[in-house]
Amino acid sequence: MNAADKKRAAATAALEFIEPGVTLGVGTGSTVNFLIDMLPTIRNRIFRIVSSSKASTALLEELGFEISTLNDAGAIDLYIDGADESNKRLQLIKGGGGALTREKVLAGAARRFICIVDDAKLVGMLGSFPLPIEVIPMAQELVARRLVKLRGQPIWRNDFVTDNGNHILDIHNLQITNPLEMEARINKIPGVVSVGIFADRPADILLIGGDDGVREMRV
Repeated sequence: MNAADKKRAAATAALEFIEPGVTLGVGTGSTVNFLIDMLPTIRNRIFRIVSSSKASTALLEELGFEISTLNDAGAIDLYIDGADESNKRLQLIKGGGGALTREKVLAGAARRFICIVDDAKLVGMLGSFPLPIEVIPMAQELVARRLVKLRGQPIWRNDFVTDNGNHILDIHNLQITNPLEMEARINKIPGVVSVGIFADRPADILLIGGDDGVREMRV
């Protein structure tokens, strides 16, 4: 199977976890887009939907779904999202699409977090994928200097503004041997809105699309 087929298979497997009456959180990205396309087939199971980005909201609204805010919805029963990398502890790097802050909020509000990926995303150590960090614009250079001290190479994501009106620094060549410690350390830098390490709140279930079908991993 090619990468798109693997992503579609993982998204299809996630449908089985969507139970009747669910308040569903929907993430952002190419794998999630396959899930969004399938949601009309189980529309009657979904009580309400909360979206992590303007892009996903637009796709959902095109399919006739009404989107709730997290403030109105309260707790989320199930959050489904993709990832740019995952290790075997289901700690993730997310934010390639720039929605990491809202994704982290929804993951934190969710009773269960399912991550859907193709098998290329499963790695031994996080950090080969450049780590996204959302920063307020005035702090961009300050944050970049601090990340250089952590032996990363920060690159400003040119001509990109997040849904929150902020900038993204992508940190290259950062070896993340301890994701939980690194997440906490970066979060302490003034001006950081959110870091794309999901270790404090990892996924509960990882669905991995591969040549032999979909494999499930749990914490």
